[in-house]
Amino acid sequence: MLKDAEKTIGKMIDKAGTCFISYTDEEGFPVTKAMLRPREREGIATLWFSTNTSSNKVKCYRKNNKASVYLVDKRFFRGASLIGTVEVLETAEAKRRIWQTGDTMYYKQGVTDPDYCVLKFTAEKGRYYSNFKSVDFEI
Repeated sequence: MLKDAEKTIGKMIDKAGTCFISYTDEEGFPVTKAMLRPREREGIATLWFSTNTSSNKVKCYRKNNKASVYLVDKRFFRGASLIGTVEVLETAEAKRRIWQTGDTMYYKQGVTDPDYCVLKFTAEKGRYYSNFKSVDFEI
């Protein structure tokens, strides 16, 4: 069912328009948020997202860095959940690394905007769903 997790899920990441990222709020409840697909990836183990420093998810990740990312392939009705941790990065290097033309639409002051940061998600394991079956895998 899942011969090569890196290849199969890597393609899902590359083709995704959006994905879903989850965190735990201050009261211990899970929260899921739609995000644009990762700006960059290192296999399926490390995903890089841009976001607002002032966002609720950043505040929550600073207190509890456990996270999950969910990808959906609507065409073939399959999905993959990656489980791991998030680092909130505000270094100039991290911000420049994933900056794209047009990002000033979100971050008016450019790459140095204090409300721009990077989420570095590091996956430890995952679960893949396809053809009415699920399989767990390690990363």
